[in-house]
Amino acid sequence: MNNVYNDILGLIGHTPLVKLNTVTKDIPATIYAKLESFNPGHSTKDRIALHIINRAEEKGILKSDSVIVETTSGNTGFSVAMVSIVKGYKCILAVSDKTKAEKIAYLKALGAQVYVCPANVPADDPRSYYEVAKRIASETPNSVYINQYFNELNIDAHYQTTGPEIWEQTHGKITHLFACTGTGGTLSGSAKFLKEQNPDIKIIGVDADGSILKGYHETGKINKDDIKPYQIEGMGKNLIPTALLFDKIDQFVKVNDEMSAYRTREIALKEAIMGGYTCGAVTQGLIQYAQSNPFNQHDLVVLIYPDHGSRYLTKVYSDEWMQQQGFVNNCVHNYEEVFKTEYIK
Repeated sequence: MNNVYNDILGLIGHTPLVKLNTVTKDIPATIYAKLESFNPGHSTKDRIALHIINRAEEKGILKSDSVIVETTSGNTGFSVAMVSIVKGYKCILAVSDKTKAEKIAYLKALGAQVYVCPANVPADDPRSYYEVAKRIASETPNSVYINQYFNELNIDAHYQTTGPEIWEQTHGKITHLFACTGTGGTLSGSAKFLKEQNPDIKIIGVDADGSILKGYHETGKINKDDIKPYQIEGMGKNLIPTALLFDKIDQFVKVNDEMSAYRTREIALKEAIMGGYTCGAVTQGLIQYAQSNPFNQHDLVVLIYPDHGSRYLTKVYSDEWMQQQGFVNNCVHNYEEVFKTEYIK
């Protein structure tokens, strides 16, 4: 029987490419969004959660009474909680206080125990969600720490699935891949596979204004002056994840909160794609990149849209929240005026 599965995990992967027709109309290339929201957990993180947990089971690391612990901005936690339910494990998650209430509600709805930690502290601060997760894992009997930032299986999940899907879906004609970088696993694993097929494919990472990743890629050094608060969840970092393969990335582009928010709303209004905040960020990254790196009609560009906008209803899709950030008043109706001047970083 077609489209019949033993459990919800069978729906992970094989997400569609959808052509963007309006938001990127001024760029003379064919541009597709890979909609990772079509995964059952509504984000690309389903891929790594299933892959890492499956490998842990194969190695005998996970037992029937094991507890899975993870650090997350929300999406990985949802995916880990979903996989844990199906496989019968308890799940404990450490999230930052940038994570909105609706994401935390999703996590609790799937039975996860959630610890909320301050976002604007150094990564090695004992209050950071990195350190809290490590402490919980060390203090909890029979626990396994997913550790997506430093787990090579994060890369391997996308090397095995996302990269091959994009290559097959574009019939090997892809010329550019854009993705936001947080842990780096999505872009790194996809890039590793695609570069093996065609080393001329350009791999572009999109970083947050307030993160150290772009600067580190260009200098090989961490510049602490780059670190500042920002609102976009799930991208940018104040540490260097080993799951981010800098040698596979040709260039980074930095985007800010405001323009990424406008792009997210514009995508919904003009393409009818209800994407998360990082969907707007990666699209803004493409538009900024195109200003100094012209495309032509033969280029085929893929943007990875990591998640669904339903988790951002009280954030980027809220006029009140947009106004609280000092963004344009009545922002829903002012896109044409806003986009007369592009943000360049």
